[in-house]
Amino acid sequence: MKKAIFVLPLFILTACSHSYYVVRHAEKASASGSMAANDPPLTEKGTRRAIALKDSLIGKGIHYIFSTNTIRTKTTAGPLAESIAKPIATYKPIPDSSFLAQLKALKKNTLIVGHSNTIDDVINGLCGTKKLPADLADSEYDNLYIIKYSGKKFKSFVQKKYGEPGH
Repeated sequence: MKKAIFVLPLFILTACSHSYYVVRHAEKASASGSMAANDPPLTEKGTRRAIALKDSLIGKGIHYIFSTNTIRTKTTAGPLAESIAKPIATYKPIPDSSFLAQLKALKKNTLIVGHSNTIDDVINGLCGTKKLPADLADSEYDNLYIIKYSGKKFKSFVQKKYGEPGH
């Protein structure tokens, strides 16, 4: 009987925690031609990285996937979205306070795919403090940032690597 009393509160606390997984889109093709210059697709290595992202997150209970409305971000999120049958919701190229509030209102594990010049804004906004000091370098593609919440409270920030080395 005492076990049930201790297990139940632990279960309730665990059930209230959730994580945000934030990545930059995978490697993009060199910009050439007018259409590709504005919205290039992924390279072969980028496609492999998108699959590695799926493999890294497949068992994490992702309920929501957000991406900017570009080929490279949607294609990065695509393999996971397909595997778990979740739609990819788009957000504006610059993550504003409204989008951050929308993310914070979600109480389920969420993937956010962005760009080298916006990932820091998403991470710092979700953490409520500066965790990434600046934009990512153009050559950085292999970072997986994990922001953990318990209820409405920020708990931790971790940076991991995934897929093939980025440099």
